Order: sequence, then C-alpha cells, then structure tokens
Amino acid sequence: MKHRQLEFLFLNVGHFFDHLIILIFSAVAALALTREWGMGYAQLIPYATPGFVAFGLFAVPAGWLADKWSREGMMLVFFLGIGAAAVLTALADTPLQIGLGLFVIGMFGAIYHPVGLAMVVQGRTKTGMPLAVNGVFGNLGVGCAALITGFLIDQTGWRSAFVWPGAVCVAIGFAYAFFLFATRQLRASADKLSGGKAKSDQMLQVTRPVLIKIFAVIFFSTAVGGLVFQSTTFSLPKVFDERLGELAVTATSVGSFAFVVFALASVGQLIVGYLLDRVSLKLVFLVVAAIQVVFFTLMVGATGSVALAVSAVFMLAVFGQIPINDVLLGRITRSEWRSRVFGLRYIVTFSVSASSIPLIAWIYALWGFDALFWVLTVAALTILIAVALLPTAAAQPKSVA
Repeated sequence: MKHRQLEFLFLNVGHFFDHLIILIFSAVAALALTREWGMGYAQLIPYATPGFVAFGLFAVPAGWLADKWSREGMMLVFFLGIGAAAVLTALADTPLQIGLGLFVIGMFGAIYHPVGLAMVVQGRTKTGMPLAVNGVFGNLGVGCAALITGFLIDQTGWRSAFVWPGAVCVAIGFAYAFFLFATRQLRASADKLSGGKAKSDQMLQVTRPVLIKIFAVIFFSTAVGGLVFQSTTFSLPKVFDERLGELAVTATSVGSFAFVVFALASVGQLIVGYLLDRVSLKLVFLVVAAIQVVFFTLMVGATGSVALAVSAVFMLAVFGQIPINDVLLGRITRSEWRSRVFGLRYIVTFSVSASSIPLIAWIYALWGFDALFWVLTVAALTILIAVALLPTAAAQPKSVA
C-alpha cells in the first residue's frame, strides 16, 4: 500500500472514531443511564452539552496549530487524546463527572475536522469523492456508536461502551506514530517538492462581493445543517426506542436498526461526492435540501416500519449534505490556511450542535419528537432558500489542488 493510501486510511479511521466516541453518551443515556441513575432522558442529555461545546470551541485553535506546527502531529494528538479521554470517562459516577469527561472528549475530538479534512483535500485535483469516502467513515462511526454501545450495554454494562472504543483508538494512535516515524524521510522529500507550489493552488476565481456571498451561504447552511445533523444523529436511537414498537425491544436491536439506517444513509455521501466532481454543486445541494424538507414532514406521526423507512431516506439526505460545503470551501481556500478555514466552519457547526442538545431536551419534554421534526422541516426549508441564492460561479465543478 502506498504512503498516500495508508495516510488516507488512517484519516478515514480517525473520522470513524471521532464520530463514534462523541456519540457514545447519546446511546448510553437513552439505553442505560435512565434506568441505572434513575434520571429522565430529558434530564440526562444536557450533560452532553459541554462535549459538543468543546467540539466546536477548540476547532479553530486546532486548525491554527496544525497550520503553524504540524497537521500530522495534531492527528497523533487526536488519536491518543480522544481515546484516553473515553477510557477515563468510563470512571464517572455522577452526571457532573460524565459531563467533564465528555468535555475532554470534545476537546480532543475538535482536532479532527479542521486537520483531517485539510489533509484529505491536500494536493488533490478532485475533492468530491475523497471527501465523500472520508465522510462515509464518519457516518459509520455515527451508526456504530448506537450499535456498539447497545451491544456492550447488553453484554457488560455502559462503562465498557467507553472503554473499548477508547482503548482501540489509543492503539491506532500508536500505529499512526509508527507510520509517521517510518515515513518521515518520504514526507520531508514531499514537503520540499511541494514547498514552492503551496501558493499556486488552483482556486475558484471570483470577485470579492461574490466571495462574500458564497461564504455567507456556506456558513448559514453550515449552522442550520449542524442543527439538523446533530438533532437527527443524537436523537435517532431514542426515536427508534419509542416508535419501532415490537421491531426493537432491546438495546442491541435499537442500536442495530440505528446502525443499518446510518450505514445505508452513508451511500448518500458517495452519490453526492461523485456528482460534485461532475455536475452543478448548486443543483445537487437543492435536491438534497428538498428531500430533507419532504421526509422530515413525513416523519411526523410515523411509527413502526414506516418510521424506519422514512428515517432511512431523510438520513440519506442529511449525510449527503455533509461533503457539499467542504468541497466548496476547498475550491475557494489556499492550502496554507485551509485548516483554519475548516476550523471556522466546524466551530459554527458544532457550536450550533451543542445548542441543539438542550433544544432536543426542551422540545422532547414539552411536546415529544413530532415537534422536533416540524422544527427540522423548517430548518431544511431555510437551507433550501439559502442555496437558491448561491452564486452561479460557485455551482460548477472545478478542480482544486
């Protein structure tokens, strides 16, 4: 396996663990702690907020350090840090302690998106499919969070749901350290070869007003999309627990259905990634947003197999949206400050994601999940309107280095 392919594999595995570990608590709260600690779901989930705040808050500092110091070094810190933090979180005996553990998980988890995604697009002429493949690994992490957590809860208890993924992530971190050591000469040669080319990345050439408009659409759709993504991925295990009835009666079965939906939905990213390199980005974005509007509406009142099918379709669109803004950012940013720009995008995403956690708790406690899906319908509709305003200059496929 070539150096670049092996590096891409590590980046993909990192994306998997980033999303898996940050979402372990959502399944633990829904499937175990409500019984073990005698607290309601709406009471427990606010303790996830510190983790998602850190997930967004530390994205820009992580991107700055990566650009100024080393992207590879920051990825090593990510693997070792988030893995160790997950293991330590398993020691929590109170909600406050678990909230602190989730904050540390979020702090190290914040490293991945500004650093890992910048490494994925670095030096590539077509970024749609690599970002989509990388995104699939992230989505599989989302799905496996429910599947693995549900299985481990049934087998050995909720603490093991933090310990085992954390320990494996630390082991991968040591493997990545060995990879960096073994390929240090090759990377040094590549850096010298590309050193004079860093400022000559092919970029989308647009006027300043158009660039401002593009950034406005990116950051608005990022913010609202973050609300949609977090609300669906965090609450889906509980939605299935309530609405699938006899289809899902154990933690393992709930987790299995969530995993199947997330895994099938990951295909959406591959489809979108393929299309982004070939057809109008604006058209793809409009279709994805429209699907969300329709199927969030259909989810209101849905139960049983209908709820399962509708969930699969709207998650297909939610996951399919993920690479679109990343591809567009890659087209309009230079390599030497790309990590910081990705960091800004993800601080918006995960700041909104953090606010969505108490929002889910509040809406669920007062009105249940039907009200949440009406909120998501309106959110998707605002994204659709924003994308309709995207300048034509940003819509066409274009190669970037």
